Amino acid sequence: MDLPVEEWTSHILQKWSLLPKSIQVTISTAETLNDIFLHSSSLLQPEDEIFLKRLSGDYLVGKDPDAPLFYREEGNKKFQKKDYLEATVLYSKGVSHSRPHTEDISLCYANRSAALFHLGQYETCLKDINRAQMHGYPERLQPKMLLRKAECLVTLGRLPEASQAISDLESNFAAKPTLAASQLQILQRTLCHLKIKVQEKENLTEAFPAALTKAFEDVDLRQENEQISSASSSVSLCTDPLKGRYLVATKDILPGELLVKERAFVSVLNPGEMPPRHHSLESKWDTRVTTGDLYCHRCLKHTLATVPCDGCSYAKYCSQECMQQAWDLYHSVECSQGALLLTLGVFCHIALRSTLLARFEDAGKVMKLCGESSNRDICLPESKNLVQMLSYDLGGESEKKGKTVEAPIPGCDINGKYKNNYNAVFHLLPHTENHSPEHKFLCALSVSALCRQLEAASLQVFTAAPKSCRLKAVEAPALCPELSVWGVAMLRHMLQLQCNAQAITTIQQTGSKEKLITDSRQVRLATGLFPVISLLNHSCSPNTSVSFISTSATIRASQQIRKGQEILHCYGPHESRMGVAERHQKLKSQYFFDCNCSPCEREKQSSQKGPGREAFCCHACGALLQGGDVLSCGTASCTESVSRDHLVSRLQNLQQQVGMARKLLRNGKLERAIQLLLRGQHDAESFLSSEHSMVGEIEDHLARAYAALGDWEKSAAHLQKSLRVVEACHGPSSIEMGHELFKLAQIFFNGTH
Repeated sequence: MDLPVEEWTSHILQKWSLLPKSIQVTISTAETLNDIFLHSSSLLQPEDEIFLKRLSGDYLVGKDPDAPLFYREEGNKKFQKKDYLEATVLYSKGVSHSRPHTEDISLCYANRSAALFHLGQYETCLKDINRAQMHGYPERLQPKMLLRKAECLVTLGRLPEASQAISDLESNFAAKPTLAASQLQILQRTLCHLKIKVQEKENLTEAFPAALTKAFEDVDLRQENEQISSASSSVSLCTDPLKGRYLVATKDILPGELLVKERAFVSVLNPGEMPPRHHSLESKWDTRVTTGDLYCHRCLKHTLATVPCDGCSYAKYCSQECMQQAWDLYHSVECSQGALLLTLGVFCHIALRSTLLARFEDAGKVMKLCGESSNRDICLPESKNLVQMLSYDLGGESEKKGKTVEAPIPGCDINGKYKNNYNAVFHLLPHTENHSPEHKFLCALSVSALCRQLEAASLQVFTAAPKSCRLKAVEAPALCPELSVWGVAMLRHMLQLQCNAQAITTIQQTGSKEKLITDSRQVRLATGLFPVISLLNHSCSPNTSVSFISTSATIRASQQIRKGQEILHCYGPHESRMGVAERHQKLKSQYFFDCNCSPCEREKQSSQKGPGREAFCCHACGALLQGGDVLSCGTASCTESVSRDHLVSRLQNLQQQVGMARKLLRNGKLERAIQLLLRGQHDAESFLSSEHSMVGEIEDHLARAYAALGDWEKSAAHLQKSLRVVEACHGPSSIEMGHELFKLAQIFFNGTH
């Protein structure tokens, strides 16, 4: 997903393996990214492009004229079963494949408005009714939709508008009596009820505030940092020959304090499960719900009623405004390349979008400024090199010609300010020397193939655009006046992303809507670049936590941070979720460093002293067992010993037993599941540590089973036991602890009703 599809990756790696050794050496020892790109791109042959075109042709991202009818009919089936949520998504898919101002799109919008009405989404329903009318909804079908509009307005308390809609509807009946007598009778009866409703509401005094304040208002930084945009004044930017750039506290910071609130410079929605159409057995049209169906492709806002791009079926937005902004900024170029970008992966897509968000001339200026004279990353300011500086931002400040100054911290402007702009993004480290030659070759050829397609499409991008967007399209930068500059900039970004990409996450509920107790999980929604957050170094037990709203990330202190202490972030491997050896392997392979944080050092020492939480215990006295192939009791008075293999085998059997119980729970066979889990609970107590994750999992499943039976007291008791394990494994402030507490709150709530 981040990198190109497997077929293209395999093709390029095979191509690399067949290159003469001399060419491999030339690319491997190239001193600059420019040399890597030029040497690699010269090897891209027409047959490679044909192969890539065939791969990208498997993705259906254009508008298929036959698809709207298919999706509308599938949506109607769900609607008839009262599955209005699923129906809404299917109607949205129909909208995405429809051309503007056609009966197809108007019918899909109208049908979606009906589903939204049943979901209680009255404001959104009204918007869809207006869209249906704007795109030429047939006159013969207007009465039913106008009645729905009046019902929405009455429900929302917008009585003058509701009265006007009712009046318009009565006029429509009188002017065009085309409806069958039975239909007309039903509509008129509903209309009478609505008129009575309006009168009743007009006579009622308002019992609630006309406008409720938002439950969650946007939280802003108390005092913004003068040196670092999007950061609190509680932190400052420092550099170190070994650490590079990092943030430290300028004062004592309390838990929960907001330290950074940054909007992504660039973000790309995770496409989710998008199988190529030849993988679909039943139809070339996919009816499954993906991330791309539920979130705006620009601002990442959750939306049921998406507004599609006029030119492709893939890009969807929460509003016409977001659609137009995306078109102006980057989608006018990306639109015709949607299938290719899905084939080349999210990193390649972000690389392109980053350069499109910067003015093309400035991308070249920054590259010339850095003058990558070697394959090494930009040197740290301690080298005291004097460089020719330019004052740069996306607003287009003028170049300060001829001004020689001491180099500031990389990414800062001439005034020493670190901003959320392309200059800061460009100076994120690509770690060129750490990537394998094969990986650099793959990235370079992928970017080269994309550049060639952009160059080929440059004459068509602005002429083949939909009429509604054509005027805006001409404002996009010229695509390839100097192909190599584009390519090198994008190659740099692709290499940067392995270490600097930030997964933008959201919390999604799991389980069916009928369940009284819902679970939740963190899912990756998009990938973005956050220049300020990228300044934070890693710790396996960080002193901050990160959360996301739309494309904005907020970093808060998760514990007290003393003045002068470093602000630390977790890159993924956390001490509560994996052991030190696994963390080190992951950090080394992705981020190219050996972690020496306090938890790692502490865990290395403790692993030499004795077993951890995932240990076996003595069945005789309950103490933790220690040793190698043969485990012995840790207490002097107990002489019990047992083979490790025997206990591992018991654990595997227990895991299978719990898996069977989980399947029984899913199938509603609660009593049998409980019997199996209670047997497993008794078995686990005889040989597993009380803090073992399997003990917690069994208690969690028992809590679910008793909740499903309505036995809230037993459910709460088992969940509280699970909580103790979760707290021991993940810590009292962990997201895992939050999920468990949320479930416990639901149990207590249901138990009191």
